[in-house]
Amino acid sequence: MKDLTLGSTGITVPQNGFGALPVQRRNMEDAVAILRRAYEGGMRYFDTARAYSDSESKVGAAFEGMRDKIFIATKTAAKTGDKVREDLETSLRELRTDYIDIYQLHMVDRVYSPGDGTGVYEALLEAKEAGKIRHIGVTAHKIGVAIDCVESGLYETMQFPFSYLSDEQDFELARLCAEKNMGFIAMKGMAGGLITRSDIAMAFLEDYPNVLPIWGVQHMSELEEWLSYMDETPSLTDEMREFISKEKEELSGNFCRGCGYCVPTCPVGITINQCARMSLMLRRAPSDAWLTEHWQNEMKKTEECIHCGQCTAHCPYELDTPVLLKKNYEDYKKVLSGEISVK
Repeated sequence: MKDLTLGSTGITVPQNGFGALPVQRRNMEDAVAILRRAYEGGMRYFDTARAYSDSESKVGAAFEGMRDKIFIATKTAAKTGDKVREDLETSLRELRTDYIDIYQLHMVDRVYSPGDGTGVYEALLEAKEAGKIRHIGVTAHKIGVAIDCVESGLYETMQFPFSYLSDEQDFELARLCAEKNMGFIAMKGMAGGLITRSDIAMAFLEDYPNVLPIWGVQHMSELEEWLSYMDETPSLTDEMREFISKEKEELSGNFCRGCGYCVPTCPVGITINQCARMSLMLRRAPSDAWLTEHWQNEMKKTEECIHCGQCTAHCPYELDTPVLLKKNYEDYKKVLSGEISVK
């Protein structure tokens, strides 16, 4: 496993980071065990966020007393300086630390800069001066916003969805970060679960030595898979490249990545981040669990869609979500009736 340095931050870690969003779904004991095993296996970069319920507290519990041995990144979705300060103090307390290595503005829809009237960037500089944060980063989902953030020169790291299913603009963003000596952190390296071969997901990064992936880990078995690549890191083979080409043919373009940012906005309670990609999940990760009464009822909710547009407005990928919901529901009914087989 190669080490990489995150741009001008000087942070050097193995090209194999830990995404701590999923550990919010585990109890404290299990989460701490997973996080500590990640460290024992060689991972040194751990990413969390204020928005990930109790993820920060689990990271804090796992690494109390060994702060100098790891790098912690967290995030705030604050849009005012006062909220940045409030979130930062909460994160420091939950993480049981007096500093954060990379403090990121979370899923921005604009470039926050000095003098823009929000006080956000000023609060970040104040915290950096006080030693509460060491580096200022940003995360984005929209390519235009991401490019603007990189070009601004105001941030030391960029976190963006990045996998072999990404398009040329995304690949150019990674190259731009390298040119600007800006750290690039890759989220959604498995495309929200649609990529099913971790060896190829890892091998793909061979062509991007400046990109640090943060793999979302919920189960110990998943973690062990990523840790196995510490000693034997896969390299792209002709078979893998052919596999990627076929994958891109099937999955390029308008598909739901499952991020869930639209879910809280649905007035009729549709579980959009699963229902809008159900047909893909049935084909790529077939399981009787998708056909239970629970999911049949969830999919049926799509009939109640009122086309309010709120999900579309909140989609980072600017998808026409109601259209995706309808298409997936039609496919789902065909699976239930036996018209389409996914086995």
